[in-house]
Amino acid sequence: MVNDEIEGGAPTDDRVTGADLLTQRDVPNLPGPRRLVSLARDEALALLAEAPFGRIVFTEHALPAIRLVNHVLVEGRIVIRTHRGAALTSALPTGDDRGTVVVYQADAVDTRTRLGWSVTVTGYARLLTPEDLTDGSLGDGHRADPAPWFDAEMTHAVVLDPEIVNGMRMVPA
Repeated sequence: MVNDEIEGGAPTDDRVTGADLLTQRDVPNLPGPRRLVSLARDEALALLAEAPFGRIVFTEHALPAIRLVNHVLVEGRIVIRTHRGAALTSALPTGDDRGTVVVYQADAVDTRTRLGWSVTVTGYARLLTPEDLTDGSLGDGHRADPAPWFDAEMTHAVVLDPEIVNGMRMVPA
């Protein structure tokens, strides 16, 4: 089973059965309450930079759509590689347009301890074409090249300029 709609996502031809998945009932709820601690913008973006993947939320046919993608941070901007024909590629403007409002979210939560972090970024995303990628649009000396997760020619890049950055850490109370 290969899902062509995954934007730079993991190969889906590896069979995973329900028995392979860890369910909520399999994990004991460790004692003690948790609390949320707000993160500063810089700390939230640093955590995001270390995350191997995240989720981008955009509009497809006037409805919300979410795709699991991998990313890199380049000069404070989130960069996602994508391919021609992908839903995300079709949803975003190119060129000098400011972009389309999207949300990007990544997290790392330990299912056993219920501790971890979550970062949500809201901002304007636009599509860079292959020509844009060769003209230095991403800054000097930087390559927006997260390794693709599946075998497709990743000809385009999505650049998200963060406007609002919210980060939370789940810690013991």
